Formats: sequence, C-alpha cells, structure tokens
Amino acid sequence: MTNFSYTTAAQQVIFGAGALAQLSDAVAGFGWQRLMLCTIPRFQRSGLVARLEQILGPRLVVSYAEVQPHVPQPQVEAALALASERNIEAVIGLGGGSPIGMAKAVSLALEAHRTGQAARAQFPTDQPLVPVIAIPTTYAGSEMTPIYGTTQLIDGQSRKVTVTDAKVTPKLTLYDPELTLDVPPQMTASSGINALAHCVEAVYSITRNPLATAAALQGTTYITRSLPGAVADGSDIAARTELLLGAYLAAVAISTAKIGLHHGLCHVLGGSAGVPHGIANSIILPHAMRFNADATAPELGAVAQAMGLTGGTDPELAEQAAQTVYDLITRIGLPQRLRDVDVAEADLPRLAQLALKSKAVQNNPKPITDAAQTEAVFRAAW
Repeated sequence: MTNFSYTTAAQQVIFGAGALAQLSDAVAGFGWQRLMLCTIPRFQRSGLVARLEQILGPRLVVSYAEVQPHVPQPQVEAALALASERNIEAVIGLGGGSPIGMAKAVSLALEAHRTGQAARAQFPTDQPLVPVIAIPTTYAGSEMTPIYGTTQLIDGQSRKVTVTDAKVTPKLTLYDPELTLDVPPQMTASSGINALAHCVEAVYSITRNPLATAAALQGTTYITRSLPGAVADGSDIAARTELLLGAYLAAVAISTAKIGLHHGLCHVLGGSAGVPHGIANSIILPHAMRFNADATAPELGAVAQAMGLTGGTDPELAEQAAQTVYDLITRIGLPQRLRDVDVAEADLPRLAQLALKSKAVQNNPKPITDAAQTEAVFRAAW
C-alpha cells in the first residue's frame, strides 16, 4: 500500500446520544431554509417525522415518507416532482440505506432538472447544488459515501443500478444512537453485517488506502464485539453506541475504497431477486471471503486479528475469519442460505450472468472473468 489516491470529502459529522437535538443549529449553520425529508412509513407512524417537523419548524417544507427498499425508480420520480414543486434547497435522508439513497437520487436529479444538464461531478471536489443531509437509524453506511442505488427495469428485468458521484456524499451526517434503540433485532443484525462487509471489502479493496484500512479494522473490532449484544437487547445503549461507531468507521472506509464481489452479488440479489440488502449480506459475506482468500490472505489475516483471532498463517487466519463471520451470523439468527429466502436454484445462472456485468464485481481484488465464478459463489451460498 505504498501507492494510493485519497480524496477527503467536506462533511460535518455529529455523533452522540441525543444528537438529533443539534439538527436545527447545524442546518442553520449551513444556511439551508427549504428542506425535504425522505423516509419510510414506519417513522411517520412512530412520530419521528413529527419530531423532525418540530425541530426544524418551517424549514421542513415537505416530506416523502413512502420510500421502499432498493429505491424503485418510479418513487425517485415522484419525490423529484415534490422537490421541484417546493423549490427544495437540501434533502434529508432519515433511516437506512434506502431513504438516504433516495435523498441522494433526488439531489442529483433535482440539480439536473434545474440546470438542464447532467449533474455528475467532473472532479472529486465538485459541490452539489442540492446537498444531502443524512440521519442514519441503521448501520448501512450510506450516510458517508458517494454511492447510491436505484432499482430500474432494464431489458425487461428488474436491476439495481448503482451510481458513484462525489456530489451525493452527504454534507451533514448526524449519528444519534438513541434513534437506533427501536430497530428490530433482524434489522439490527442484518445492517450490522452490512457494516462488517464494508470493513472486509475496504481492507482488501483494489483502491485501499492507509486511512480506509485503519478505519475498517477498528470498525471490525467494534462491530463484532457489540453486534450480538445489540441484537439480544435493543435497549442496550452502550452496545448500540459502539455498533453505530463501528458502522461509521466502516462507512468512512468504504467511502474511498471500491467495493468488490460481495456487494456486487448483494446488489443483484436485491434488485433482481428481491432479497433485502442486509439479509443478502449475511448470506454472501463468508462465501465471498472464502472466494477471495487465496488472493487476499494477508488482508483477511488482519481482519481476523481485528476480530480477536490469533495464531496461524495468513491463509489459516483468512479461513478463521470467514468461519467466524459465519458463526456470528448463526449466533444473531440471520438466514444463511439463499434457499431460505426463496431464491430458486434454477435462477442462479441468470443471477450469475447479471452479476458479471456489475462494476463492483469487476473491481474485485481476485479477477472475475466468467459467470461460472459468480455462479460458484451463489451455489456455495444456496
């Protein structure tokens, strides 16, 4: 890792229990006056949307509280129409990866609508016309990254299409562990494994760098140590805080390190087979680690050590790391086979072909040139 490229995003991050109370002052500091909220129906019902309305007052001019998993493109268009109609200056994503992804998609689309030209960044330091504010309530990591995905109908097939653009990196991210206390156990478990996957892929990414590696390894320690407790007792604020801190470090790591095979396969499972992203992560991660082990043994050895494993050669530690992840998934009660989430064996060749086209899969540290390779991982997980 003696040659690398690293771009620092201009972001404000506020972390701590009760941090939501600081949102109004933080927004005022940026000068934003007309905000749109993108979130999920559950937060409308729970009163959290009303709480944000009280905190922000007249600056929150419209809410789109219907965001569905994997951000269907028709919903992006509906939210864009609202944002355009209400002359929005910044977009808030409240929730997991889907609401924050929706906020990112609306940000770019609204800029393109207003300027009449593509809103994509030409340089990694380009700034958005319509900034994103992220308030994560899970451990998905989208709140720190320049990446989002939408589900689109392409050639008659539903596919998740990912976009990477510096402009959608949130300008303000607010982490409040108190907002995670009512996250259901399975969502806690699955999004926690998603965060762990970010750490693993950052450590052996083809664009890894010293900062990403340091953040990913420390994030691995925090996540593996706190996740079982957070799943077992959702009211454990200490476990929730450490897990959210680990997820933050995982997101920092993956924001500058390209994802690989693991996330590429998970995107296919989400966009084309309807598997929730965190559940796909739990099923695929140990198999992706084993697939990459012969090419990334030193890096996976470091991951193993961050999990508290010691002794053995790098290949032995790499296998121990994969097995430890599999055992952790068992312990926290997540599905471990694709057949358990209604993925048909007959669909594996089609999914493997779609995966081969994924940019993430093409960025894998162990080169993938044939759909037989992706199908082998799917079959190992089936």
